[in-house]
Amino acid sequence: MSPTTHLRIGHLSTVYHTAFLLKGSDLLADRKVSGSWKLFPSGPDIVAAMQAGDIDLGYIGLPPVIIGIDRGVPLTCIAGGHTEGTVMIAGESIRTLAECSGFPDFLSQFSGGAIGTPPKGSIHDVIVRNLLTRYPESGIDLVNYPWADYLPAALEDGEIRGAAGTPALAVAAGRFGKARLAVPPESLWPWNPSYGIAVMKDLLSEEDFLLGFLAAHEEACEWIRNDPRACSRIIEKTTGFIDAGFAEEAYRISPKYCASLPGEYRASTGRFAEELFLRGYTARAVAEKEIFTLNLIRRVHPEAEHYSRGFVRS
Repeated sequence: MSPTTHLRIGHLSTVYHTAFLLKGSDLLADRKVSGSWKLFPSGPDIVAAMQAGDIDLGYIGLPPVIIGIDRGVPLTCIAGGHTEGTVMIAGESIRTLAECSGFPDFLSQFSGGAIGTPPKGSIHDVIVRNLLTRYPESGIDLVNYPWADYLPAALEDGEIRGAAGTPALAVAAGRFGKARLAVPPESLWPWNPSYGIAVMKDLLSEEDFLLGFLAAHEEACEWIRNDPRACSRIIEKTTGFIDAGFAEEAYRISPKYCASLPGEYRASTGRFAEELFLRGYTARAVAEKEIFTLNLIRRVHPEAEHYSRGFVRS
C-alpha cells in the first residue's frame, strides 16, 4: 500500500454504521488510510455530493444509489454493512404488529392519518410505499421529511401517527417521547440492504487504499458483532451527543452486521430496483451487475456472510 491516503467520506447520523467507529478508532490509520468526514441528512444528499465531486465514498442505503445510476451517475456499491435496518414506530394508542392479526389490521389504525419517513427515494420511503401497496388501506398519507431527526417531534405533535426509520429512531422515540417500536425490522422487508459502501467508479483504480478502507470497515462490523458494548462507548466518545446505552440499544434492535455482499443482499437490492422502476423513481429496472462491484470485498471477506449469524454473544 502507498503512504497514507486521504478519503473524503460522506456519512449519516445512523449510529449502527461503522462510520463512528472508524472516526473514533485507529482502524483506518493502522492501514495507512486517513479520512475526513462530512455528515449528510440523507442518502440522496450523499449521492448529490458524490456527483458534485465533494466526497469520494459514501455510507448509503442502496435505493439512492440505484436512482443515481439510473440518472447517469457512475456509482457502484463495493461493500455491505447491515441488513434489515428499517423499523416502524407509533404512539402508545397504536397496537403493535404483534398485537394485531396482521398488517391489514395494523395499518387500519392509520386510516385518515399519515406515516412519516425520510426523503423520497430513501430506503425507508420505498419500504413503506411498498407496504401500503401490498396492504392497501384507504386514507393513509405518506409524508417525507428532509431529516429523519424530525420524525419523533412530528409524531409527538400529531402531524403523523407513525414513522419509519432506523433502529435509532425507535430508541429515541421511546426515550424522549411516548412512542414505541411498532413493527420490528425483520417483518418489513427481509434482507433489505439498509446500507452499503458506495464510490464513484473512477475511484476503483485506487485499489490499494479501497482495500485498506474495506478491511477496516469489515473489522468494525465484526467488532460490533463481538462487542457491541465496547463499540457503543466509542460512539459516545466520538459523537459527544449519543450515549453508550442508546447506541447499544440501537445495535441490538437489528443485529445483522457484515461487510460482505452475499446473494441474498444482492437479490433484495434487485427487488428494490424493480420497486423503484414501478413507482416511477427510475426510468428502468437497474440491473444487479450495474449496482455492484464485487471483486474488492471478495478479497477482504472471502468467507460466508455474517449477517444472519447475529451477535457472537448476547
